[in-house]
Amino acid sequence: MSPLHTALLQSSGRPGDVAHNLAVLADAAREAAATGARLLVCPELFLTGYAIGADLHRLAEPADGVSARAVAGIAAEHGIAVLYGYPERAPEEHGVVHNSVQLIGPDGSRLANYRKTHLFGCFEREWFTPGEAPVVQAELDGVRIGLLICYDVEFPENVRAHALAGTDLLLVPTAQMHPFQIVPEQMIPVRAFESQMYIAYVNRVGTEGEFEFIGLSCLAGPDGVVRARAGHAEQLVQAAVDPAFLKASRENNPYLHDRRPELYTDLT
Repeated sequence: MSPLHTALLQSSGRPGDVAHNLAVLADAAREAAATGARLLVCPELFLTGYAIGADLHRLAEPADGVSARAVAGIAAEHGIAVLYGYPERAPEEHGVVHNSVQLIGPDGSRLANYRKTHLFGCFEREWFTPGEAPVVQAELDGVRIGLLICYDVEFPENVRAHALAGTDLLLVPTAQMHPFQIVPEQMIPVRAFESQMYIAYVNRVGTEGEFEFIGLSCLAGPDGVVRARAGHAEQLVQAAVDPAFLKASRENNPYLHDRRPELYTDLT
């Protein structure tokens, strides 16, 4: 299989302004597609902003809402898959809002929707209800893609569950803040190595309310090497996810093969 060229959009857009953020997404999709990217990954809650309080509920939409249709149009126009974060209003659960991400295919079809399972801090627990599906996946150009959001990836169990389910590329939109630079700088490459997958970790930047987002978005490979790294400003970076390299890495690294699950039953 050919490498999957992946673009990471490190941006906070304009908090509270969905129309502006859709325009930023469209510009990034156009730029990424022009250079051969087949996948664009946006940060956590990109469509609305993160630290906007009650506006999260006001701006929440269902997974098939107006904004989803707008992103589908952008993806189809440029022939690029798009993963974006948004507050999801759950029609089946009255008044419930989830911190979600949705993957739209390059033809505009909805491929997968994931609800954050591990909420971080009082802020998120006040405004969101956690999801209950630990592993959500989709296929893109022969690559099995898995979805997590921010704090989720800091639990090794979540990443290992994806590894055991065959995830090749784990997409992690995030809103990582100061002083947790250790996560993008050290944890993400280690997670990719120990579970033998690629991980795209895509952050916000700048200040929103009490939060200072640190950027440092990256795409790490199964060898623990970072293929692309953003700085602390708004930036679009790209790297390739190589299925052939992943296959060889998994053959040479026996972590998953050498596990002894019978010894781990007391973990839960």
